[in-house]
Amino acid sequence: MSANIVAVQYLRRMRGGSQSHLLQASDGACYVTKFQNNPQHIRILANEMFATNLGHWLGLPMPRVEVIDVSNWLIQRTDDLRVELGRDAVPCKSGKQVASLYAGDKIEAALFDYLPDAALEQVVNLDDFARVLVLDKWTCNSDGRQAIFKRKTARSQEYTVTFIDQGFCFHAGEWKFADSPLRGVYARPRVYEGVTGWESFEPALTRAEQTDIADLSRCAAQIPEEWYEYDVDGLNRLIEALYRRRLMIRTLISDLRKSNRNPFPNWKGE
Repeated sequence: MSANIVAVQYLRRMRGGSQSHLLQASDGACYVTKFQNNPQHIRILANEMFATNLGHWLGLPMPRVEVIDVSNWLIQRTDDLRVELGRDAVPCKSGKQVASLYAGDKIEAALFDYLPDAALEQVVNLDDFARVLVLDKWTCNSDGRQAIFKRKTARSQEYTVTFIDQGFCFHAGEWKFADSPLRGVYARPRVYEGVTGWESFEPALTRAEQTDIADLSRCAAQIPEEWYEYDVDGLNRLIEALYRRRLMIRTLISDLRKSNRNPFPNWKGE
């Protein structure tokens, strides 16, 4: 990651429970920005950075994540930079926020959060849905897997998938691992039809299992302390738990395989 970028222009509000906003930054790029006083939990920001960095470590298609500085000046002059809490709306907090590189352009002409099954056949990296399960089971993503699809060119019928919104990894603000077979699973069964065995999760699975604690520490090193409420011991415990859990990933995927959902109908062997 680079040194902190600075928000220079407000673009619009995004959908979702974290009430993120699309901002243009000092590097010219656009970022989906989650604020410290979002209605979910401040640790959502730490989770977004940590889990996305882990995803990059595993070779998964995820947006670059940065620390973005949002000034009080911009917030005061932008009426829409607000967080809605029940019937009240309060200004977004200034300072360091988490910013995920926006996958589309400002008008979203070629960006989709849903594709029908027939169009899923045209996703060139559809097999990455199996690989991202490695991350979601490892980190106990307590949300369904979130993804967006981008058309490769304006006239192309092919798409690529990018995995977004890692805020509910580590069970959101609770930093615990309440594992359940269907947690972290994408809602559309079609994306898992290509799974035929353990090789379908490679190379992410082996890379996760071979991760050492220094690798995990590097993935967490750039998280601002205020995002995890200065609980350094808590962050260290989280890293240590992930190190132990790396050897549980196959068991967690097997529990999903044995569930009533039958997510992998073409996986016949052991």
